[in-house]
Amino acid sequence: MKTSLTYLFFLFQLTVTAQPAKVQPAPFFNEIQQFKKQDSISFPPKNAILLVGSSSFRKWQDVQSYFPGYTIINRGFGGSVLPDVIRYADDIIIPYHPKQVLIYCGDNDLASSDTITPEIVTRRFKQLFYIIRSKLPTATVTYVSIKPSPSRQKLMPKMIETNAMILRFLKTQKNTSFIDVFHPMLLPAGRAIPEIFLSDSLHMNEKGYAIWKKAIAVKLKR
Repeated sequence: MKTSLTYLFFLFQLTVTAQPAKVQPAPFFNEIQQFKKQDSISFPPKNAILLVGSSSFRKWQDVQSYFPGYTIINRGFGGSVLPDVIRYADDIIIPYHPKQVLIYCGDNDLASSDTITPEIVTRRFKQLFYIIRSKLPTATVTYVSIKPSPSRQKLMPKMIETNAMILRFLKTQKNTSFIDVFHPMLLPAGRAIPEIFLSDSLHMNEKGYAIWKKAIAVKLKR
């Protein structure tokens, strides 16, 4: 009897071990699926202005009202980093065939780890850039600079260097532009203007987005 029980227990252990491990979805998978669901109901028009990147775009829910003369598609998601945007480029960039892609990302990359350098962020941006350029050769690629945030004051030297490196790269490429939102968001003393941020000192209120509107408007393609 004891031998039989031992054998049954052994079989049970084999069965449990043989069960495949549950695969966790990639970060922000559900948000991307929600975008795709929206697209299945009403697909956005081609030749629009596409915003893609992290939560500074995601939280700009009324962005269309800031630019009434343009068709805006907002695909900012979560607290994404550039590898996330790269992962989902075929889902939320390429299918829309936009005339211009505005990218706001890199802020969270720097904040994610002390080991993430401006060189790493720039290399990630280049990877995303070449994906877009290879599949949407006529689209203008525009980088919105990393913004200063009171909660990330210690990262400002890295932000400045990253912005400068990406700007230098874009100057070597055709049909690109760079939007500086960093400097307009600073006090004369060099710190971020506190009144343009929400209570988390990271995301912006309407005063912050008003600054972005002014900087972005002059770089949008008609």
